[in-house]
Amino acid sequence: MIALFDIASAGMYIQSILLALVVIFLVFLSGLISGSENAFFSLTPSDLNDLEEKNTRGSKLALNLLTKPDRPKASRNLLATILILNNFINISIIVLSTALLGDFWQSLELSGWMTFALEVGLITFMLVLFGEIIPKIYATQNNQRLVIFTSSLLFYSQKLLRPFVWMLTQSTVLIDKRINRTQDNVSLEELNQAIEIASEDDNIEEKNILKGLVNYGNISVKQIMKPRIDVSAVDVATEQQELINLIKEWGYSRVPVFEDNFDKIVGVLYIKDLLPVLTNKSEKNWQSFMRDPFFVPENKKIDDLLEEFQEKRIHLAIVVDEYGGSEGIVTMEDILEEIFGDLKDEFDEDELVYSKLDETTYIFEGKVLLTDMSKIFELSADYFEEVKGEADTLGGMLMEINQDIPKRGEVLEFEDFEFTVESADKRRVKRVKVMYKQTEIEE
Repeated sequence: MIALFDIASAGMYIQSILLALVVIFLVFLSGLISGSENAFFSLTPSDLNDLEEKNTRGSKLALNLLTKPDRPKASRNLLATILILNNFINISIIVLSTALLGDFWQSLELSGWMTFALEVGLITFMLVLFGEIIPKIYATQNNQRLVIFTSSLLFYSQKLLRPFVWMLTQSTVLIDKRINRTQDNVSLEELNQAIEIASEDDNIEEKNILKGLVNYGNISVKQIMKPRIDVSAVDVATEQQELINLIKEWGYSRVPVFEDNFDKIVGVLYIKDLLPVLTNKSEKNWQSFMRDPFFVPENKKIDDLLEEFQEKRIHLAIVVDEYGGSEGIVTMEDILEEIFGDLKDEFDEDELVYSKLDETTYIFEGKVLLTDMSKIFELSADYFEEVKGEADTLGGMLMEINQDIPKRGEVLEFEDFEFTVESADKRRVKRVKVMYKQTEIEE
């Protein structure tokens, strides 16, 4: 009997040791998963570049977790995976720790509430210190190393927990929509009025920036793009020396490349990529340095486009219509100028957008955007909505009003405006004299 008792005691002792080792391993795993959350979501753009350059299996899996299928969805899926995995591990720690400490509490002959309080205190201390504080401090200082180390675990856990991850992310999306619906809706017009009231005595530039921030999410690419007729692009069959001469003449850092015509854009040429050709350090032809073009629809909102520019780390997109034809180009600078106003550098030349003849008369180029002209006259953005049709420029609106390309000297009217065509050809209106019949115009 004594021998059997000793064997049973030894078995229980070994079982307790194994259980303790499992708990220690789970605490380590909990800390690893908890630290990975800090590590992944503290990565900067330069950290991401470093991961790309390392080109190891761990760095590739980490980038996959952060970017596939797209950045926002990948972030939600990754966070859901970390939370599910961490909670599963922590619950396992609590259950196993309770079983491990059960006999110990009995030997102390403590009351039930005292046992409960000690268990909660001890397990909480262990999870907070070793599962949260220490790992997150380490993750803050060694985020890239921890990201690479945990990428395989999280990648395959995400595959394994896919149904649970899907349910969690979908439920948060539904809650998000519900909250957005219940929030007070404030129209853009009300926000603009609030800015006018709150900043009556403030700097006009600051007021315009605030308005730009409020309205830019409601502006489409078509409203700010550079139309194809004003785009400097190069034929893919252009000779190298001719290309160099064109680059010197234009002074742009990026140039679209087309085949046959502008509707068939085949690439974008970054001038900095041509340095080996210009210095005769490369025997490749210039066409081999072209980068893939990025196409966007004309009705895309510029806040979404800005996010895509940031994700893809590019500054230029080709704008296409519903039939796939190239409408023009849009750049990062175009978006920023819509928010902050004109951005000038040492290479920019002052461009005459309009000239003021007197208090009521202005000269505008036909290509000026109606939104820009409305700002000059301090009108609402939809002032010309009734007659502009699909047009976004002054010249386009006049063609809509006239139902044809107006000739030089023709006078067209709309409400308080009188438009006199100063210059036009068979394709477009070039210059227009605009008379605003209001007696006063706020400067």
